[in-house]
Amino acid sequence: MPEGIMDKAKKWIGQVTELGLLLIALAIVLDVLVVGELPFFGGVVNELIGLIDTLGDNGIVGLIAVAIILWLFAKRNPG
Repeated sequence: MPEGIMDKAKKWIGQVTELGLLLIALAIVLDVLVVGELPFFGGVVNELIGLIDTLGDNGIVGLIAVAIILWLFAKRNPG
């Protein structure tokens, strides 16, 4: 039975998301190992720290946003 268009789109979006998460992890490792700004990956750790500070400054709204983000990442099905 052929897959529907929605199933193909969901699979493609999942693969793109997985690739994005891998690139973020790579950028964090490279940012920690290399001193200075990297082309294409510059300042990832600083951006993440800024995002965490912003969420923390927003109190309960920030906690809700973090919960939603964690739920979305936990929901994905690797492989």
